[in-house]
Amino acid sequence: MSSRDKWAAEDVPDQTGRVAVITGSNTGIGYHTAEILAGHGALVVLAVRDLEKGNAAAQRIYRASPQARVEVQELDLSSLASVRQAAEALGAAHPRIDLLINNAGVMYTPKQRTVDGFEMQFGVNHLGHFALTGLLLPRMLRVKRSRVVTVSSMAHRIMAAIHFDDLQWEHGYNRIAAYGQSKLANLMFTYELQRRLAAKRRSTIAVAAHPGTAHTELARHLPPFLRPADRLLTPLVVQSAAMGALPTVRAATDPEVTGGQYYGPSGIGEQRGYPKLVDASKQAHDVELQQRLWAVSEELTGITFPV
Repeated sequence: MSSRDKWAAEDVPDQTGRVAVITGSNTGIGYHTAEILAGHGALVVLAVRDLEKGNAAAQRIYRASPQARVEVQELDLSSLASVRQAAEALGAAHPRIDLLINNAGVMYTPKQRTVDGFEMQFGVNHLGHFALTGLLLPRMLRVKRSRVVTVSSMAHRIMAAIHFDDLQWEHGYNRIAAYGQSKLANLMFTYELQRRLAAKRRSTIAVAAHPGTAHTELARHLPPFLRPADRLLTPLVVQSAAMGALPTVRAATDPEVTGGQYYGPSGIGEQRGYPKLVDASKQAHDVELQQRLWAVSEELTGITFPV
């Protein structure tokens, strides 16, 4: 057992009997989160866009933990129709869901639109997860101490604002600022969801996490001018995806976690290290902006929450 200041996978309590749905779990942070939870007894559903890659990830988990229980569910967060179909399938297969981890994401993409016409980063990272959570929440509310864990990023501080006058970046586009907006939205969503859950005296909680600077496939769209710095800094500050998954895993499983908390690495600048409780930006805690974003998100997705 590791000490509390070096919380690691071996600190995860027994997850037997829990059902965990993890988006984007065929690779990177999501995969390692799934591997740890499955290794500790949870039934893990890999909710992924590419079924072939999802099945391959499931086989890797089985090799590491032969007794693991893993399922694969097709989910394309860039399509609200796919989100609805996945939620319906998940609800039919699992009347109760203990844990939803909103992990999938895209970063620094060239200007693109989702199937529904949303800017890709905002549409996938925030709106897709907003819709999925709203559709699955009825299955979670019946489970005592169920959790919604949403993965944000240090980027919620970088050029980040919720551009209510142009959420879809129709007038110009900055891929870094657009990513920052989506990750700020993840935190605002978590805080507003937690406030609504608490107001209804629900035991379900909403928590956020970020991986620090971790080696994943997200960086494939890194702007060219940042690539030399990335190559230089990677050996110095970037940690493995397995370490980057630990804040998410702690947020999902530590019995001491409470709603509305935010977990990230403990090292300098929260770039690497074991997970600890961290602070979000002042802007992320703006209640008026959180509520405004919630209302807009309901309007754009057509999803209302049972809280």
